[in-house]
Amino acid sequence: MALLTGQNRYVRQALPWVVPGLILAVWQILSQLGFMSTRILPAPTQVLEAAVKLIRSGEIFRHIAVSTARAAAGFVAGGSVGFVFGLLNGLSSVSARQLNSTLQMIRNIPQLALIPLCILWFGIDEGSKLFLVGLGVFFPIYLNTYHGIRTVDPGLIEMGRVYGLSAAREFLQTDIIVVGIIIYALLGKLADVSTAVLERRCLAWHPAFQGPA
Repeated sequence: MALLTGQNRYVRQALPWVVPGLILAVWQILSQLGFMSTRILPAPTQVLEAAVKLIRSGEIFRHIAVSTARAAAGFVAGGSVGFVFGLLNGLSSVSARQLNSTLQMIRNIPQLALIPLCILWFGIDEGSKLFLVGLGVFFPIYLNTYHGIRTVDPGLIEMGRVYGLSAAREFLQTDIIVVGIIIYALLGKLADVSTAVLERRCLAWHPAFQGPA
């Protein structure tokens, strides 16, 4: 029984790779039979050979390092600005009325449409790339921060006022706000763990909480 259970687990883990494997196989076959030009789309074996060459020369690692640094810089820049705007608009209805609609209009502009302007403003060097990466990061963080604050349970806000935490909300003391968020997260995790322990103990008779036979 244990052997069958292990085999079933391996089968479940392998299932997500079936479709990609079939795509690669069909791709390779079509390329070998000449139905797909290698100039348009190289065969998987050619792609693998090119990857091996890049790895041996070390070129791929240099490119990965540059791309990672660029992505990290864009994430920090765009994410920081997005978090500040989300926090500001989430906490202040006046700021939200003045800024949120403008930011939403900018969000609906396709990034591809901004590429010519980015080239004119920043050239084709790192500036335009960082701007586009930062812009792509800005809106998800802004929207999640803004809606996260706007949808906070009023009961939690009232509890915060009872415990004297409303000074942080009024004066934008983000360090205290983050501490409160972390406390809520830890309390939520503790509640989840406690509930799971109680379920296993109190519902041990239920088949859903019983281990494999």
